[in-house]
Amino acid sequence: MASGCCGTKKQKLNNNSSVPCNGTAVIPNGIRNNGMVAHPDMCFYCFDVLYCHLHSLEPPKSPDFCNDPYPLFVTWEIGRDRRLRGCIGTFNAINLHSGIREYAVTSAVKDSRFSPISREELTKLHVSVSILRHFEDGADYTDWEVGVHGIRIEFHNEKGNKRTATYLPEVATEQGWDQIQTIDSLLRKGGFRGVVTPDIRRGIKLTRYTSEKVTAGYAEYATAWRRGS
Repeated sequence: MASGCCGTKKQKLNNNSSVPCNGTAVIPNGIRNNGMVAHPDMCFYCFDVLYCHLHSLEPPKSPDFCNDPYPLFVTWEIGRDRRLRGCIGTFNAINLHSGIREYAVTSAVKDSRFSPISREELTKLHVSVSILRHFEDGADYTDWEVGVHGIRIEFHNEKGNKRTATYLPEVATEQGWDQIQTIDSLLRKGGFRGVVTPDIRRGIKLTRYTSEKVTAGYAEYATAWRRGS
């Protein structure tokens, strides 16, 4: 199930707190990447995929990076000020080759907050791939650390309907929010329209997770392409 990284849509989240994977990436030269799964080639692959989509070409060949299953998000930003241009991903563990290929396009052209990315914008873009790991149930809505954990919350809105929302780990830090500000913003993004009280916050079911994030701009992609990476 696709969901926006900024928690602006209703999201169906699976109930699995663990993600199956061996936790080790093998990069093309065969050197193990110190337990890291995220790799810059994932960003270059996103650009490959989007370029082919925008020019109605066949998808690129399968990449060389790890293909184990993980939850993931792909984020597109544009311009020198890196304005958000699209961000969609999944909390279901999905093989990285097919998952990144799918969400590179989905986040670029199907994020309902934005118009689809055009060919003319391609050279102005940055892309980030976030691999989500280490899911744990929080004891309460404060059982997480700003700048370390991403969080997803499950709550009931003022009409009693169950809603969910998520922020990736970097969001709170980028916005300068503390825990309470982050939780309250997530409630609003998830559709809560009533008064946010301490009881509302205490009623939240929180899951925390970590993220490995890699980012690349079009210039880096073009350089890697010229070198044959």
